[in-house]
Amino acid sequence: MSDHPEHKKKVNLTDPSGAEVKQENDTATAILKKKKKPNQLMVTDATNDDNSIIALSEATMESLQLFRGDTVLVRGKKRKDTVLIVLADEDLDDGSARINRVVRHNLRVKHGDMITIQPCPDIKYAKRIAVLPIADTVEGITGSLFDVFLAPYFREAYRPVRQGDLFLVRGGMRQVEFKVVEVDPPSIPSFSSLSASSLLEVFSSTAPGTGKTLMARAVANETGAFFFLINGPEIMSKMAGESESNLRKAFEEAEKNSPAIIFIDEIDSIAPKRDKTNGEVERRVVSQLLTLMDGMKARSNVVVMAATNRPNSIDPALRRFGRFDREVDIGVPDPTGRLEILQIHTKNMKLGDDVDLEQIAAETHGYVGSDIAALCSEAAMQQIREKMDLIDLDEDTIDAEVLDSLGVTMENFRYSLGVSNPSALREVAVVEVPNVRWEDIGGLTTVKQELMESVQYPVDHPEKFLKFGMSPSRGVLFYGPPGTGKTMLAKAVANECAANFISVKGPELLSMWFGESESNIRDIFDKARAAAPASVGDAGGASDRVVNQLLTEMDGMTSKKNVFVIGATNRPEQLDPALCRPGRLDSLIYVPLPDEEGRRSILEAQLRKTPVAADVDIGFIASKTHGFSGADLGFITQRAVKLAIKESISADIKRTKELEEAGMEVDEEETGDDPVPELTRRHFEEAMQMARRSVSDVEIRRYEAFAQQMKNAGPGAYFKFPEGGVDTTGGSGNNFGDAGNDDDLYE
Repeated sequence: MSDHPEHKKKVNLTDPSGAEVKQENDTATAILKKKKKPNQLMVTDATNDDNSIIALSEATMESLQLFRGDTVLVRGKKRKDTVLIVLADEDLDDGSARINRVVRHNLRVKHGDMITIQPCPDIKYAKRIAVLPIADTVEGITGSLFDVFLAPYFREAYRPVRQGDLFLVRGGMRQVEFKVVEVDPPSIPSFSSLSASSLLEVFSSTAPGTGKTLMARAVANETGAFFFLINGPEIMSKMAGESESNLRKAFEEAEKNSPAIIFIDEIDSIAPKRDKTNGEVERRVVSQLLTLMDGMKARSNVVVMAATNRPNSIDPALRRFGRFDREVDIGVPDPTGRLEILQIHTKNMKLGDDVDLEQIAAETHGYVGSDIAALCSEAAMQQIREKMDLIDLDEDTIDAEVLDSLGVTMENFRYSLGVSNPSALREVAVVEVPNVRWEDIGGLTTVKQELMESVQYPVDHPEKFLKFGMSPSRGVLFYGPPGTGKTMLAKAVANECAANFISVKGPELLSMWFGESESNIRDIFDKARAAAPASVGDAGGASDRVVNQLLTEMDGMTSKKNVFVIGATNRPEQLDPALCRPGRLDSLIYVPLPDEEGRRSILEAQLRKTPVAADVDIGFIASKTHGFSGADLGFITQRAVKLAIKESISADIKRTKELEEAGMEVDEEETGDDPVPELTRRHFEEAMQMARRSVSDVEIRRYEAFAQQMKNAGPGAYFKFPEGGVDTTGGSGNNFGDAGNDDDLYE
């Protein structure tokens, strides 16, 4: 048979049943099934922490024709390569390579990445190398770095070096990092590299502290590109034309050093909207920036990136395709993102065994990267404060035993959480995860249950709502007499959900300037969305424009953001009816005055941290305080405690005078017998003489009438399905009052 392609044997593309089989050697399958090259290996962590070693399995060494002690050139990502010595590792899988953290950094790779190796037998012996220590690692070290670190490091083993590499040397209790800046003779040839891709322009906008500038620097570092930083305000100059000249010089410098990244930080300061700015300089700078970006060559290998916290204040001409055509919103990190940031900031910290980073990440809602960095720093400072008595500040060094005892504990993180807030919420009156719990609120069992169903269930059990295809309630309105615990309920539910709590008083939002009240409402909801899950506590009373803005914001809350609006008012009849419709403040919860059992629970909650005599009958006080609110009962307990404190101080003064008259020395630390160890009946009896009700019977009847009116607005208990099924012909079905006589409305 001829070898001509036309005469070759055809491939049978049918199986025994006659069905066609897809040809497997098409282009897509060939690409997917293409095996990696034998010299491409997967990176794993090293057991030998040597900067000059790459460990391979014996099978891999045999396939690559390498022997123990051979020198190889290893290529990583971003055109980075280095020289290493091969060692065998029996426990290593085929196709893998072990390299330590320093080598991974030099190659710009991490666990699971691929590296390429090739033999490098003709490497020359260096006559001289120049190294520089990294400044951060030599702080506090005196003496010769060469004798202590470098000489032992290079004498103990054969060390291949590559210009530009970093290497870590351990000596004594310290680790010092060096960089190879020059090698004589020059380093071995590098792998060939391709030029950078064409112009790509990225515009990133977000809240402060999320890492925009850091991300731009990381991109430059990973790509090996020249990084040119332009801080917006530095461009501006008082001299005519100098601002535009500074901008032109920056772009020219970047093109000379391509591939390069130009990063413009705070771009809103140099490129505001031209129709809104009054300065001629700003208009010219914007025009110059537009011209420079349009004039960049497609293959100039320059990327322009910018960052701002105010994306809507940028000139629109910059945001079209061909300029800043891609916008990246770096939002507030989720729990997984916060955990990764915590792990980065604590990787060089000595943590106690009780530290649970996952728990900390779950509790830091609304924290951005800079907030988490401050949190870790404050926790470390708190640990140092606790050990200050062991540290001699006059000494230049710290004992090794003291250093070994330093370790950040979970208690330090708890303290740090208590004194820090998300930066997004620092402008508003915020209680960051309030410390009010359900047990701090006596009575109101039914109200607590309703609140848990409306607010806590969507946060703790979102899968249940997903199962039934239901969006949870987004708003709750508390109404009732003053002093019944409406604000405390809102704080308690925010605490139980581990949510941020933003407390907003109605008058705080109002401003004399036109449009500023509505702007304040927008800002509050924007901050709540950024710090979700969050609860917004509100108190009513505003003009039509403010009400409309509030309605718009509540309608604009998406189900993706766990933001709950909790309103509280003493005048429910004065609220705009549009606020109380379903979808806004749809759960109306009446917080009544407590009954006798509720008053007993409130008194017990208020006195649970106070020593009370055994003969004080809390139930009797509750029975004699009909019509008292929680605040009124709080006045009674507070008054009783004040009387006890007054009596205790008077007894101390009397005892001091008696000792002075007797000529005896007064010891401030000696307390002796406590004259008032606990609250007694007498304190409560005297406090009850000053007690008074803050809510009259007329007001109570008004609130109860409003609650009954809300209850009677629907079919209520009268709605019931018929026993024999629904009559679709409009017969004897159970109608809602006179709802079946709708035709009468149009007669």
